[in-house]
Formats: sequence, C-alpha cells, structure tokens
Amino acid sequence: MNIVAYRKIPYIISGLLFVLSIGALSLWGLKLGIDFTGGSLMELEFVNARPTTEELQQKIAALNIGSVQMQQTGDKGLFLRMRDLDEATHQKLLQALGERDPNAGFVEKRFDSIGPTIGGELKRRATYALFLVILMIVLYIAFVFRKVSRPVASWKYGLVAIVALLHDVIIPIGFFAYLGHFQGVEIDALFITAVLTILGFSVHDTIVVFDRIRENLRRGKGASFEETVGISINETIVRSINTSLTLFLVLLTLFFFGGHSTKYFSLALIIGTVFGTYSSICIASPLLVTWERWKAKRV
Repeated sequence: MNIVAYRKIPYIISGLLFVLSIGALSLWGLKLGIDFTGGSLMELEFVNARPTTEELQQKIAALNIGSVQMQQTGDKGLFLRMRDLDEATHQKLLQALGERDPNAGFVEKRFDSIGPTIGGELKRRATYALFLVILMIVLYIAFVFRKVSRPVASWKYGLVAIVALLHDVIIPIGFFAYLGHFQGVEIDALFITAVLTILGFSVHDTIVVFDRIRENLRRGKGASFEETVGISINETIVRSINTSLTLFLVLLTLFFFGGHSTKYFSLALIIGTVFGTYSSICIASPLLVTWERWKAKRV
C-alpha cells in the first residue's frame, strides 16, 4: 500500500472539508450553551405522558421568567433553557410544572445555573487552554525531534503536526457550527474537553508515525525519503487503525446508549478520532514528503 504516492487525493478531500468548516464558522459561528453565556438548564423526565409545549408554556408564563426554550428528548424527557434563576424561582417553576396532573409527576434529573460573569470567565479560560495546549505540543515535538535534521529539519515535523492538529480540530468545530445553525445544538464545557482530547489523541497518533520515520531514517530503510515515509506508514497503519477502532466502538456505544448530556461530547470525539487517525496517516506524514520534494526542486 503506497499511500504517499496518492497523497494529492487526501489533500483535496481535506482541503475541501477544511474550507467548508471555515465557511460554516464564518457564516454561523458556534451556538454557545449556558456554560459560556450564563443561564439555567433543567432536565425533566415525566412519569407518564409528557405535557405538550403549549401546556407547559401556559404554566411558565405566570412566573414572568422570560423566554424558555424547550427541547423534547425521548418519549418522556424534556430540556428547558432559560435565564439564570435563583433557588426560590427554581422551586416556583417546579411547582408550576407539577400542577398539570397530580397523578402524572416528573423527576428533575438535572438543574444547572450559571451566571453571565462565570460564563464569560469560562469562555476566556477555554480559549487560553486551547492555545496553551497547542503551544506545549509544538515545544514537545521540537524537543523530541531535535536530533533529526536530514533530509527534513526537526522544526518542520512540529509545523506539520500543527497543520494536522488544525485539520483535526477545525473540521469537528465546523460540523458543530452546522449542527448549531440547523439543529440548535449548543456547545458547553464538555465540548471544550472533547476538543482538548482530540488534540492529545491526534498528536499522539502523528508522533507514533513520525517516530517510526525517525527510526527508519537512522537504519537507512528506503532508497529515498518518500520511500522511507511510505515504509513507516505501512509499519504503523494497522496499530493506528486498531487503536482508533477500539476507541471508536466505545464512543459509538456512548453516543447511542449514553445520556443526552454526553451525546454531543461523544459525537465530537467520534469525529475527532476518525479525522485524527486519517490525518496522521494520509496528511501529516505525506506533507513531510511534499515539503522535502518542494525544497529539492528549489535547490
């Protein structure tokens, strides 16, 4: 299997997906949840029949708490999103919702309330965390590959890894921008956790291939750098796919059988796992070959 020889095909596919993701982010942006904007989130599970949206709105209207967004989940579940509520108003809301039928109660499975100040602080810290992780990854790769100088300089390994990381992160983010615009899917603190996990998993998979390239260069495997990279990919591809497949199956189970609160967290990880494995094999390592050949043509 000579993946490197057909590297232009994944370049085109990834380039198209990257541009579409950037376009989705530019047009629609991400729909921020209460973790970042502030507000209250309530999850209810009704014992018998779930009330209609109109019935619930009539009960809530008397409380004067402003706009309340409702999202039905399953046969009897319900999510309510609204402004930040204090505990007294929270209890009044529970009482109002329970007035529909004395014999048809509900269970409050979750109630989160975050003020706008805390939400803004969380958004800033999430941004700092992403930039810090990327910086630490660059420094780590530069240190690990500091003794590799030919035919590709060590700093180029780090730069190529960052290109692959951006590819692996931007595509899931663009997908969630699409979901936010058309499906109303909001991102929360768990989404940031998923992005950070994707960064770690992606760079790990990429470094495994890079490390094999380094070893094969040392051993003199391959008549050219392109052939060495091809051999290295073939030697690690089964391991990468098997590792990713194991994680993929676990995440797929979590997506279908887990609760609503972890559904989109697992979806983000599924997308990141797929593209992280794909980029380490079809994007990152072939980019080293492309860079080396471009440099050779200039000399």
